[in-house]
Amino acid sequence: MKKPILVMLLLAQVASVRVMAQLSANKTTVENGALEGTREASNVLSFKGIPFAQPPVGDLRWKEPQPVKNWEGTLKADHFGHNPMQKPIFGDMGFRTSGMSEDCLYLNVWTPAKSSKEKLPVLVYFYGGGLMAGDGSESRYDGESMAKKGIVALTVNYRLGVFGFFSHPELTKESPNHSSGNYGYLDQHQALLWVQKNIAAFGGDPTRVTIAGESAGSISVSVQMASPLSKDLIAGAIGESGAGIKPTLFPIPLADAEQNGVKFATNEKANTLADLRAIPAEQLLNDAFKPGTPPMSATIDNYLLPKSLPEIFMAGEQAKVPLLVGWNSAEVPFQFMMRGDAPTLENYTKTLKQLYGDRAEEALKLYPAANDEEVIKVATDLSSDRFIVYSTWKWADLQVQTGGKPVYRYLFSRVRPAMVASMGNATPGLAGGVVKGDAAKPAPKMPSAVGAAHASEIEYAMGNLAGNKTYAWTPDDFKVSETMENYFANFIKKANPNGAGLPKWSAITDNNHVKFMNIDVKSEEKPEVNRARYLFLDKDYMK
Repeated sequence: MKKPILVMLLLAQVASVRVMAQLSANKTTVENGALEGTREASNVLSFKGIPFAQPPVGDLRWKEPQPVKNWEGTLKADHFGHNPMQKPIFGDMGFRTSGMSEDCLYLNVWTPAKSSKEKLPVLVYFYGGGLMAGDGSESRYDGESMAKKGIVALTVNYRLGVFGFFSHPELTKESPNHSSGNYGYLDQHQALLWVQKNIAAFGGDPTRVTIAGESAGSISVSVQMASPLSKDLIAGAIGESGAGIKPTLFPIPLADAEQNGVKFATNEKANTLADLRAIPAEQLLNDAFKPGTPPMSATIDNYLLPKSLPEIFMAGEQAKVPLLVGWNSAEVPFQFMMRGDAPTLENYTKTLKQLYGDRAEEALKLYPAANDEEVIKVATDLSSDRFIVYSTWKWADLQVQTGGKPVYRYLFSRVRPAMVASMGNATPGLAGGVVKGDAAKPAPKMPSAVGAAHASEIEYAMGNLAGNKTYAWTPDDFKVSETMENYFANFIKKANPNGAGLPKWSAITDNNHVKFMNIDVKSEEKPEVNRARYLFLDKDYMK
Protein backbone atom coordinates (compact mmCIF):
# COMPACT_ATOMS: atom_id res chain seq x y z
CA MET A 1 0.00 0.00 0.00
CA LYS A 2 2.88 2.40 0.75
CA LYS A 3 4.46 2.18 -2.72
CA PRO A 4 1.56 3.83 -4.65
CA ILE A 5 1.43 6.64 -2.07
CA LEU A 6 5.16 7.28 -2.49
CA VAL A 7 4.78 7.29 -6.28
CA MET A 8 1.94 9.82 -6.04
CA LEU A 9 4.00 12.08 -3.75
CA LEU A 10 6.94 11.86 -6.12
CA LEU A 11 4.76 12.75 -9.12
CA ALA A 12 3.31 15.71 -7.23
CA GLN A 13 6.83 16.95 -6.43
CA VAL A 14 7.88 16.56 -10.08
CA ALA A 15 4.80 18.51 -11.19
CA SER A 16 5.56 21.27 -8.69
CA VAL A 17 9.18 21.51 -9.88
CA ARG A 18 7.93 21.67 -13.49
CA VAL A 19 5.58 24.58 -12.66
CA MET A 20 8.37 26.39 -10.78
CA ALA A 21 10.67 25.98 -13.77
CA GLN A 22 7.94 27.12 -16.13
CA LEU A 23 7.20 30.32 -14.16
CA SER A 24 10.84 31.30 -14.39
CA ALA A 25 10.63 30.65 -18.14
CA ASN A 26 7.46 32.78 -18.49
CA LYS A 27 5.26 29.70 -18.68
CA THR A 28 2.76 27.91 -16.48
CA THR A 29 0.05 25.29 -16.81
CA VAL A 30 -3.58 25.68 -15.78
CA GLU A 31 -6.46 23.24 -15.80
CA ASN A 32 -7.13 23.65 -19.53
CA GLY A 33 -3.62 23.77 -20.91
CA ALA A 34 -0.22 25.46 -21.04
CA LEU A 35 0.26 29.24 -21.07
CA GLU A 36 3.16 31.46 -22.07
CA GLY A 37 3.19 34.99 -20.69
CA THR A 38 5.31 38.11 -20.99
CA ARG A 39 8.01 39.35 -18.66
CA GLU A 40 7.49 43.08 -17.99
CA ALA A 41 10.39 45.50 -17.44
CA SER A 42 9.66 45.34 -13.71
CA ASN A 43 10.20 41.55 -13.85
CA VAL A 44 6.48 41.03 -13.16
CA LEU A 45 5.12 38.19 -15.28
CA SER A 46 1.86 38.92 -17.09
CA PHE A 47 -0.57 36.54 -18.76
CA LYS A 48 -3.16 38.35 -20.85
CA GLY A 49 -6.29 37.09 -22.59
CA ILE A 50 -6.74 33.82 -20.71
CA PRO A 51 -10.15 32.28 -21.52
CA PHE A 52 -12.10 31.39 -18.38
CA ALA A 53 -15.35 30.35 -20.08
CA GLN A 54 -16.51 29.34 -23.51
CA PRO A 55 -17.31 32.21 -25.89
CA PRO A 56 -20.95 33.20 -25.12
CA VAL A 57 -21.96 33.26 -28.79
CA GLY A 58 -24.59 31.50 -30.88
CA ASP A 59 -26.65 29.18 -28.70
CA LEU A 60 -24.58 30.28 -25.65
CA ARG A 61 -25.78 33.89 -25.89
CA TRP A 62 -27.83 34.53 -22.72
CA LYS A 63 -26.74 31.33 -21.04
CA GLU A 64 -24.82 30.82 -17.85
CA PRO A 65 -21.06 30.82 -18.64
CA GLN A 66 -19.85 27.38 -19.62
CA PRO A 67 -16.49 25.93 -18.50
CA VAL A 68 -13.72 26.64 -20.98
CA LYS A 69 -12.53 23.77 -23.18
CA ASN A 70 -8.99 22.44 -23.16
CA TRP A 71 -6.56 23.67 -25.81
CA GLU A 72 -3.67 21.93 -27.53
CA GLY A 73 -0.12 23.16 -27.27
CA THR A 74 0.85 26.38 -25.50
CA LEU A 75 -1.48 29.36 -25.56
CA LYS A 76 0.38 32.64 -26.12
CA ALA A 77 -1.06 34.85 -23.40
CA ASP A 78 0.69 37.98 -24.62
CA HIS A 79 -2.27 40.15 -25.65
CA PHE A 80 -5.65 41.14 -24.23
CA GLY A 81 -8.81 39.38 -25.37
CA HIS A 82 -11.70 41.21 -27.00
CA ASN A 83 -13.55 43.86 -25.02
CA PRO A 84 -17.29 43.18 -24.45
CA MET A 85 -20.00 44.58 -26.71
CA GLN A 86 -20.73 48.21 -25.74
CA LYS A 87 -21.18 51.76 -26.93
CA PRO A 88 -18.47 54.42 -26.35
CA ILE A 89 -20.53 56.13 -23.66
CA PHE A 90 -17.66 57.14 -21.33
CA GLY A 91 -14.89 59.39 -22.61
CA ASP A 92 -12.29 58.23 -20.08
CA MET A 93 -12.14 54.60 -21.23
CA GLY A 94 -9.18 53.47 -23.30
CA PHE A 95 -8.98 49.77 -24.20
CA ARG A 96 -5.82 47.91 -25.17
CA THR A 97 -7.68 45.15 -27.02
CA SER A 98 -7.79 44.22 -30.69
CA GLY A 99 -11.50 45.04 -30.86
CA MET A 100 -15.01 44.37 -29.59
CA SER A 101 -16.81 41.03 -29.67
CA GLU A 102 -19.38 38.86 -27.92
CA ASP A 103 -16.42 36.49 -27.50
CA CYS A 104 -15.10 38.45 -24.52
CA LEU A 105 -14.78 36.16 -21.50
CA TYR A 106 -11.07 36.51 -20.81
CA LEU A 107 -9.03 37.46 -17.76
CA ASN A 108 -5.54 38.81 -17.19
CA VAL A 109 -2.99 37.90 -14.51
CA TRP A 110 0.06 39.79 -13.25
CA THR A 111 2.29 37.84 -10.85
CA PRO A 112 5.59 38.53 -9.09
CA ALA A 113 5.92 34.86 -8.11
CA LYS A 114 8.94 32.82 -9.05
CA SER A 115 7.26 29.55 -8.13
CA SER A 116 3.85 28.05 -7.53
CA LYS A 117 4.70 27.50 -3.86
CA GLU A 118 4.67 31.15 -2.80
CA LYS A 119 0.96 31.32 -1.82
CA LEU A 120 0.72 35.07 -2.45
CA PRO A 121 -2.44 37.07 -1.76
CA VAL A 122 -4.72 37.56 -4.76
CA LEU A 123 -6.62 40.60 -6.05
CA VAL A 124 -9.50 40.15 -8.52
CA TYR A 125 -10.60 43.53 -9.91
CA PHE A 126 -13.93 44.21 -11.66
CA TYR A 127 -14.12 47.27 -13.92
CA GLY A 128 -16.75 50.00 -13.77
CA GLY A 129 -18.96 51.42 -16.49
CA GLY A 130 -22.56 51.23 -15.34
CA LEU A 131 -22.81 47.52 -16.32
CA MET A 132 -22.89 48.89 -19.87
CA ALA A 133 -19.23 49.62 -20.64
CA GLY A 134 -15.68 48.81 -19.58
CA ASP A 135 -12.95 46.23 -20.05
CA GLY A 136 -10.18 44.58 -18.07
CA SER A 137 -7.52 45.90 -20.45
CA GLU A 138 -7.86 49.53 -19.35
CA SER A 139 -4.49 50.84 -18.18
CA ARG A 140 -5.97 52.34 -15.00
CA TYR A 141 -6.77 48.78 -13.80
CA ASP A 142 -3.40 47.33 -14.83
CA GLY A 143 -2.15 44.88 -12.22
CA GLU A 144 1.61 45.33 -12.60
CA SER A 145 1.97 47.91 -9.82
CA MET A 146 0.03 45.75 -7.34
CA ALA A 147 2.09 42.72 -8.39
CA LYS A 148 5.27 44.64 -7.55
CA LYS A 149 3.92 44.81 -3.98
CA GLY A 150 3.74 41.01 -3.71
CA ILE A 151 0.18 40.43 -4.93
CA VAL A 152 -1.13 38.26 -7.78
CA ALA A 153 -3.48 40.71 -9.53
CA LEU A 154 -6.25 39.89 -12.00
CA THR A 155 -8.70 41.85 -14.12
CA VAL A 156 -11.80 40.05 -15.34
CA ASN A 157 -14.15 40.68 -18.27
CA TYR A 158 -17.90 40.21 -17.99
CA ARG A 159 -20.85 40.66 -20.36
CA LEU A 160 -22.56 44.05 -20.45
CA GLY A 161 -25.88 45.66 -21.30
CA VAL A 162 -28.29 43.61 -23.36
CA PHE A 163 -25.73 40.78 -23.57
CA GLY A 164 -25.17 40.58 -19.82
CA PHE A 165 -28.47 41.62 -18.24
CA PHE A 166 -31.33 40.61 -20.53
CA SER A 167 -34.21 38.60 -19.04
CA HIS A 168 -37.05 36.76 -20.74
CA PRO A 169 -39.54 34.10 -19.57
CA GLU A 170 -38.24 31.66 -22.18
CA LEU A 171 -34.65 32.18 -21.01
CA THR A 172 -35.72 31.49 -17.43
CA LYS A 173 -37.56 28.38 -18.60
CA GLU A 174 -34.59 26.93 -20.50
CA SER A 175 -32.10 27.67 -17.71
CA PRO A 176 -31.24 24.70 -15.47
CA ASN A 177 -31.26 27.23 -12.62
CA HIS A 178 -34.58 28.87 -13.62
CA SER A 179 -32.77 32.18 -13.85
CA SER A 180 -32.19 34.90 -16.41
CA GLY A 181 -30.74 38.40 -16.51
CA ASN A 182 -27.58 38.00 -14.40
CA TYR A 183 -25.14 36.75 -17.04
CA GLY A 184 -22.57 39.48 -16.36
CA TYR A 185 -22.53 38.69 -12.64
CA LEU A 186 -22.41 34.96 -13.37
CA ASP A 187 -19.37 35.60 -15.58
CA GLN A 188 -17.67 37.15 -12.55
CA HIS A 189 -18.64 34.12 -10.46
CA GLN A 190 -17.21 31.81 -13.14
CA ALA A 191 -13.96 33.76 -13.00
CA LEU A 192 -13.84 33.32 -9.21
CA LEU A 193 -14.29 29.57 -9.68
CA TRP A 194 -11.43 29.66 -12.21
CA VAL A 195 -9.27 31.44 -9.66
CA GLN A 196 -9.95 28.76 -7.06
CA LYS A 197 -8.82 26.04 -9.46
CA ASN A 198 -5.91 27.77 -11.17
CA ILE A 199 -4.39 30.65 -9.21
CA ALA A 200 -1.82 28.40 -7.50
CA ALA A 201 -0.20 27.96 -10.92
CA PHE A 202 0.69 31.67 -10.75
CA GLY A 203 1.95 31.54 -7.16
CA GLY A 204 -1.35 32.70 -5.68
CA ASP A 205 -3.23 31.40 -2.65
CA PRO A 206 -6.88 30.51 -3.40
CA THR A 207 -7.75 31.02 0.28
CA ARG A 208 -6.59 34.68 0.18
CA VAL A 209 -8.67 36.16 -2.63
CA THR A 210 -9.81 39.77 -2.29
CA ILE A 211 -12.33 41.09 -4.81
CA ALA A 212 -12.39 44.78 -5.66
CA GLY A 213 -13.93 47.22 -8.10
CA GLU A 214 -15.07 50.77 -8.77
CA SER A 215 -18.61 52.00 -9.57
CA ALA A 216 -20.27 49.08 -11.39
CA GLY A 217 -17.26 47.05 -10.30
CA SER A 218 -17.92 48.02 -6.68
CA ILE A 219 -21.59 47.15 -7.17
CA SER A 220 -20.37 43.80 -8.50
CA VAL A 221 -18.31 43.26 -5.34
CA SER A 222 -21.40 43.85 -3.19
CA VAL A 223 -23.39 41.40 -5.31
CA GLN A 224 -20.73 38.68 -5.15
CA MET A 225 -20.53 39.16 -1.37
CA ALA A 226 -24.31 38.71 -1.17
CA SER A 227 -24.56 35.76 -3.55
CA PRO A 228 -24.67 32.26 -2.05
CA LEU A 229 -22.70 31.15 -5.13
CA SER A 230 -19.67 33.37 -4.50
CA LYS A 231 -19.61 34.33 -0.84
CA ASP A 232 -17.40 31.39 0.16
CA LEU A 233 -14.88 32.03 -2.64
CA ILE A 234 -13.51 35.28 -1.22
CA ALA A 235 -11.49 36.34 1.82
CA GLY A 236 -11.90 40.10 1.57
CA ALA A 237 -13.64 42.87 -0.39
CA ILE A 238 -12.89 46.41 -1.54
CA GLY A 239 -15.63 48.70 -2.84
CA GLU A 240 -14.95 52.06 -4.48
CA SER A 241 -18.17 54.07 -4.91
CA GLY A 242 -21.19 51.86 -5.35
CA ALA A 243 -23.34 49.00 -4.07
CA GLY A 244 -26.29 47.18 -5.61
CA ILE A 245 -28.73 48.91 -3.27
CA LYS A 246 -31.44 51.42 -4.20
CA PRO A 247 -31.08 53.74 -6.01
CA THR A 248 -27.87 52.39 -7.58
CA LEU A 249 -28.26 49.69 -10.28
CA PHE A 250 -30.09 47.47 -7.84
CA PRO A 251 -31.43 44.03 -8.90
CA ILE A 252 -35.17 43.94 -9.62
CA PRO A 253 -37.66 41.04 -9.29
CA LEU A 254 -37.16 38.48 -12.04
CA ALA A 255 -40.78 38.74 -13.21
CA ASP A 256 -40.41 42.49 -13.79
CA ALA A 257 -37.18 42.02 -15.74
CA GLU A 258 -38.78 39.27 -17.82
CA GLN A 259 -41.57 41.64 -18.89
CA ASN A 260 -38.98 44.20 -19.94
CA GLY A 261 -37.41 41.45 -22.02
CA VAL A 262 -40.73 40.56 -23.62
CA LYS A 263 -41.18 44.19 -24.66
CA PHE A 264 -37.70 44.28 -26.14
CA ALA A 265 -38.28 41.04 -28.05
CA THR A 266 -41.55 42.46 -29.41
CA ASN A 267 -39.70 45.56 -30.58
CA GLU A 268 -37.22 43.25 -32.31
CA LYS A 269 -40.08 41.30 -33.96
CA ALA A 270 -38.48 38.18 -32.52
CA ASN A 271 -40.95 35.41 -31.73
CA THR A 272 -38.50 32.84 -30.36
CA LEU A 273 -35.18 32.64 -28.55
CA ALA A 274 -33.70 31.34 -31.80
CA ASP A 275 -34.85 34.56 -33.50
CA LEU A 276 -33.26 36.66 -30.75
CA ARG A 277 -30.01 34.71 -30.88
CA ALA A 278 -29.88 35.07 -34.66
CA ILE A 279 -29.77 38.87 -34.45
CA PRO A 280 -26.21 40.06 -35.24
CA ALA A 281 -24.42 41.40 -32.19
CA GLU A 282 -23.92 44.90 -33.63
CA GLN A 283 -27.61 45.20 -34.48
CA LEU A 284 -28.64 43.96 -31.06
CA LEU A 285 -26.35 46.51 -29.42
CA ASN A 286 -27.70 49.35 -31.56
CA ASP A 287 -31.32 48.36 -30.94
CA ALA A 288 -30.77 48.20 -27.18
CA PHE A 289 -29.81 51.89 -27.27
CA LYS A 290 -32.88 53.07 -29.16
CA PRO A 291 -35.08 55.57 -27.29
CA GLY A 292 -37.86 53.89 -25.34
CA THR A 293 -36.04 50.57 -24.98
CA PRO A 294 -36.90 48.90 -21.65
CA PRO A 295 -34.03 48.83 -19.13
CA MET A 296 -31.80 45.77 -18.78
CA SER A 297 -31.44 45.00 -15.07
CA ALA A 298 -29.86 42.46 -12.82
CA THR A 299 -32.47 40.26 -11.17
CA ILE A 300 -33.46 38.70 -7.89
CA ASP A 301 -33.57 35.28 -9.49
CA ASN A 302 -33.40 32.87 -6.50
CA TYR A 303 -30.14 31.53 -7.90
CA LEU A 304 -27.44 34.20 -7.93
CA LEU A 305 -29.53 36.36 -5.59
CA PRO A 306 -32.35 34.91 -3.45
CA LYS A 307 -33.32 38.34 -2.05
CA SER A 308 -32.41 42.01 -2.34
CA LEU A 309 -28.97 42.97 -1.03
CA PRO A 310 -30.29 44.82 2.05
CA GLU A 311 -32.38 41.76 2.97
CA ILE A 312 -29.37 39.46 2.57
CA PHE A 313 -27.04 41.70 4.59
CA MET A 314 -29.62 42.39 7.32
CA ALA A 315 -30.07 38.64 7.74
CA GLY A 316 -26.29 38.16 8.00
CA GLU A 317 -26.27 35.81 5.00
CA GLN A 318 -23.49 37.59 3.10
CA ALA A 319 -19.77 36.82 3.02
CA LYS A 320 -18.41 37.37 6.52
CA VAL A 321 -15.19 38.99 5.34
CA PRO A 322 -13.29 42.22 6.05
CA LEU A 323 -14.48 45.13 3.90
CA LEU A 324 -12.66 48.29 2.81
CA VAL A 325 -15.14 50.69 1.27
CA GLY A 326 -15.57 54.36 0.44
CA TRP A 327 -16.46 57.08 -2.03
CA ASN A 328 -15.22 60.36 -3.49
CA SER A 329 -15.87 63.83 -2.12
CA ALA A 330 -17.78 65.11 -5.17
CA GLU A 331 -19.00 62.07 -7.09
CA VAL A 332 -21.18 64.16 -9.41
CA PRO A 333 -21.77 67.94 -9.67
CA PHE A 334 -24.93 69.82 -8.77
CA GLN A 335 -26.30 69.45 -12.34
CA PHE A 336 -27.07 65.79 -11.61
CA MET A 337 -29.93 66.96 -9.41
CA MET A 338 -30.66 70.49 -10.65
CA ARG A 339 -30.33 69.71 -14.37
CA GLY A 340 -30.27 72.95 -16.36
CA ASP A 341 -31.25 75.22 -13.47
CA ALA A 342 -28.71 77.76 -12.28
CA PRO A 343 -27.33 77.02 -8.78
CA THR A 344 -29.29 79.73 -6.98
CA LEU A 345 -30.89 79.43 -3.57
CA GLU A 346 -34.31 79.87 -5.15
CA ASN A 347 -33.77 77.05 -7.65
CA TYR A 348 -32.21 74.82 -5.00
CA THR A 349 -35.21 75.28 -2.68
CA LYS A 350 -37.57 74.57 -5.58
CA THR A 351 -35.68 71.35 -6.40
CA LEU A 352 -35.86 70.16 -2.79
CA LYS A 353 -39.63 70.70 -2.78
CA GLN A 354 -39.97 68.74 -6.00
CA LEU A 355 -37.90 65.87 -4.61
CA TYR A 356 -39.10 65.71 -1.02
CA GLY A 357 -42.44 67.52 -0.75
CA ASP A 358 -43.34 68.10 2.89
CA ARG A 359 -39.87 66.83 3.90
CA ALA A 360 -38.12 69.64 1.99
CA GLU A 361 -37.51 71.67 5.15
CA GLU A 362 -35.79 68.69 6.76
CA ALA A 363 -33.66 68.24 3.64
CA LEU A 364 -32.67 71.91 3.74
CA LYS A 365 -31.54 71.58 7.36
CA LEU A 366 -29.39 68.55 6.48
CA TYR A 367 -28.05 70.09 3.24
CA PRO A 368 -28.14 73.79 4.25
CA ALA A 369 -27.49 76.79 2.04
CA ALA A 370 -28.02 80.39 3.14
CA ASN A 371 -27.11 82.05 -0.17
CA ASP A 372 -26.33 81.35 -3.83
CA GLU A 373 -22.61 80.80 -3.15
CA GLU A 374 -23.30 77.93 -0.78
CA VAL A 375 -25.68 76.14 -3.14
CA ILE A 376 -23.05 74.58 -5.41
CA LYS A 377 -21.37 72.68 -2.55
CA VAL A 378 -24.53 71.38 -0.82
CA ALA A 379 -26.28 70.57 -4.12
CA THR A 380 -23.15 68.63 -5.11
CA ASP A 381 -23.29 66.78 -1.79
CA LEU A 382 -26.94 65.84 -2.23
CA SER A 383 -26.47 64.94 -5.89
CA SER A 384 -23.55 62.66 -4.98
CA ASP A 385 -25.46 61.08 -2.11
CA ARG A 386 -28.45 60.36 -4.35
CA PHE A 387 -26.23 59.09 -7.16
CA ILE A 388 -24.00 56.59 -5.36
CA VAL A 389 -22.83 57.64 -1.89
CA TYR A 390 -25.96 56.50 -0.05
CA SER A 391 -25.88 52.97 -1.47
CA THR A 392 -22.19 52.62 -0.60
CA TRP A 393 -22.82 53.92 2.91
CA LYS A 394 -25.73 51.49 3.38
CA TRP A 395 -23.53 48.57 2.34
CA ALA A 396 -20.86 49.51 4.87
CA ASP A 397 -23.45 50.21 7.57
CA LEU A 398 -25.07 46.79 7.15
CA GLN A 399 -21.73 44.98 7.03
CA VAL A 400 -20.77 46.57 10.35
CA GLN A 401 -24.07 45.35 11.82
CA THR A 402 -23.97 41.73 10.66
CA GLY A 403 -20.62 40.98 8.98
CA GLY A 404 -18.66 40.20 12.11
CA LYS A 405 -15.38 41.37 10.54
CA PRO A 406 -13.59 44.74 10.34
CA VAL A 407 -14.98 47.44 8.06
CA TYR A 408 -12.70 50.29 6.99
CA ARG A 409 -14.26 53.36 5.40
CA TYR A 410 -12.57 56.11 3.37
CA LEU A 411 -13.35 59.40 1.64
CA PHE A 412 -11.17 60.20 -1.38
CA SER A 413 -10.72 63.98 -1.57
CA ARG A 414 -7.82 64.61 -3.95
CA VAL A 415 -8.96 66.74 -6.91
CA ARG A 416 -7.18 65.78 -10.11
CA PRO A 417 -4.85 68.39 -11.64
CA ALA A 418 -5.54 70.18 -14.91
CA MET A 419 -5.48 68.31 -18.19
CA VAL A 420 -2.26 68.42 -20.20
CA ALA A 421 -2.15 71.02 -22.96
CA SER A 422 -2.08 68.36 -25.67
CA MET A 423 -5.65 67.35 -24.78
CA GLY A 424 -6.76 70.51 -26.60
CA ASN A 425 -10.52 70.63 -27.04
CA ALA A 426 -11.57 68.52 -24.07
CA THR A 427 -12.94 68.99 -20.58
CA PRO A 428 -13.65 66.79 -17.54
CA GLY A 429 -17.06 65.12 -17.70
CA LEU A 430 -19.84 65.13 -15.14
CA ALA A 431 -18.90 61.84 -13.50
CA GLY A 432 -15.19 61.43 -13.93
CA GLY A 433 -15.08 61.00 -17.70
CA VAL A 434 -13.70 63.20 -20.47
CA VAL A 435 -15.84 65.19 -22.90
CA LYS A 436 -14.10 65.88 -26.21
CA GLY A 437 -15.09 68.54 -28.69
CA ASP A 438 -14.04 69.62 -32.16
CA ALA A 439 -13.87 72.81 -34.22
CA ALA A 440 -17.57 72.68 -35.01
CA LYS A 441 -18.68 71.82 -31.49
CA PRO A 442 -16.30 72.83 -28.69
CA ALA A 443 -16.29 70.82 -25.48
CA PRO A 444 -18.69 72.37 -22.95
CA LYS A 445 -17.12 74.40 -20.18
CA MET A 446 -17.57 72.72 -16.81
CA PRO A 447 -17.69 74.43 -13.41
CA SER A 448 -14.62 74.25 -11.19
CA ALA A 449 -14.43 71.03 -9.18
CA VAL A 450 -15.50 71.26 -5.55
CA GLY A 451 -14.12 67.81 -4.78
CA ALA A 452 -12.89 64.51 -6.23
CA ALA A 453 -15.06 63.33 -9.12
CA HIS A 454 -16.49 59.85 -9.64
CA ALA A 455 -13.89 57.33 -10.87
CA SER A 456 -11.01 59.75 -10.33
CA GLU A 457 -9.44 57.62 -7.57
CA ILE A 458 -8.83 54.49 -9.67
CA GLU A 459 -5.35 55.36 -10.96
CA TYR A 460 -4.33 56.47 -7.47
CA ALA A 461 -5.55 53.28 -5.80
CA MET A 462 -4.01 50.93 -8.37
CA GLY A 463 -0.73 52.83 -8.72
CA ASN A 464 -1.37 53.69 -12.36
CA LEU A 465 -1.12 57.50 -12.60
CA ALA A 466 1.70 57.24 -15.14
CA GLY A 467 -0.53 55.29 -17.50
CA ASN A 468 -3.04 58.15 -17.72
CA LYS A 469 -1.60 60.79 -20.07
CA THR A 470 -4.66 63.05 -19.81
CA TYR A 471 -3.68 64.89 -16.63
CA ALA A 472 -0.59 66.87 -15.58
CA TRP A 473 0.21 64.80 -12.49
CA THR A 474 2.25 66.50 -9.75
CA PRO A 475 4.48 65.10 -6.98
CA ASP A 476 1.53 65.53 -4.63
CA ASP A 477 -0.58 63.25 -6.84
CA PHE A 478 2.08 60.54 -6.71
CA LYS A 479 2.23 60.97 -2.93
CA VAL A 480 -1.53 60.42 -2.66
CA SER A 481 -1.28 57.40 -4.96
CA GLU A 482 1.50 55.85 -2.88
CA THR A 483 -0.60 56.25 0.27
CA MET A 484 -3.79 54.87 -1.22
CA GLU A 485 -2.17 51.96 -3.03
CA ASN A 486 -0.27 50.97 0.12
CA TYR A 487 -3.50 51.03 2.13
CA PHE A 488 -5.13 48.79 -0.47
CA ALA A 489 -2.13 46.47 -0.74
CA ASN A 490 -1.89 46.06 3.03
CA PHE A 491 -5.59 45.23 3.20
CA ILE A 492 -5.24 42.62 0.44
CA LYS A 493 -2.26 41.05 2.20
CA LYS A 494 -3.45 41.02 5.81
CA ALA A 495 -7.09 42.23 5.92
CA ASN A 496 -5.90 45.47 7.53
CA PRO A 497 -4.85 48.62 5.62
CA ASN A 498 -2.47 49.86 8.33
CA GLY A 499 1.27 49.72 7.88
CA ALA A 500 4.57 51.48 8.42
CA GLY A 501 4.61 55.13 7.39
CA LEU A 502 0.83 55.41 7.01
CA PRO A 503 -1.60 57.38 9.18
CA LYS A 504 -3.54 55.08 11.48
CA TRP A 505 -6.87 53.90 10.04
CA SER A 506 -9.38 52.54 12.57
CA ALA A 507 -11.90 49.83 11.79
CA ILE A 508 -15.57 50.65 12.39
CA THR A 509 -17.02 48.62 15.23
CA ASP A 510 -20.00 50.82 16.08
CA ASN A 511 -22.08 52.63 13.46
CA ASN A 512 -22.82 55.43 15.93
CA HIS A 513 -19.14 56.27 16.39
CA VAL A 514 -17.66 56.06 12.90
CA LYS A 515 -14.22 57.22 11.88
CA PHE A 516 -13.06 57.22 8.27
CA MET A 517 -9.79 57.88 6.46
CA ASN A 518 -9.80 61.08 4.41
CA ILE A 519 -7.34 60.33 1.59
CA ASP A 520 -5.62 63.45 0.27
CA VAL A 521 -2.17 65.05 0.19
CA LYS A 522 -2.40 64.97 3.97
CA SER A 523 -4.38 61.81 4.73
CA GLU A 524 -5.96 61.73 8.15
CA GLU A 525 -8.67 59.98 10.12
CA LYS A 526 -11.83 62.00 10.70
CA PRO A 527 -15.11 61.44 12.57
CA GLU A 528 -18.37 60.87 10.71
CA VAL A 529 -20.58 63.98 10.65
CA ASN A 530 -23.11 63.12 7.93
CA ARG A 531 -24.92 60.08 9.30
CA ALA A 532 -28.17 62.06 9.68
CA ARG A 533 -28.11 62.74 5.94
CA TYR A 534 -27.86 59.07 5.09
CA LEU A 535 -30.61 58.15 7.54
CA PHE A 536 -32.81 60.79 5.89
CA LEU A 537 -32.26 59.17 2.48
CA ASP A 538 -32.74 55.76 4.09
CA LYS A 539 -36.42 56.58 4.59
CA ASP A 540 -36.87 56.84 0.82
CA TYR A 541 -34.72 54.00 -0.43
CA MET A 542 -35.58 51.36 2.16
CA LYS A 543 -39.37 51.61 1.72
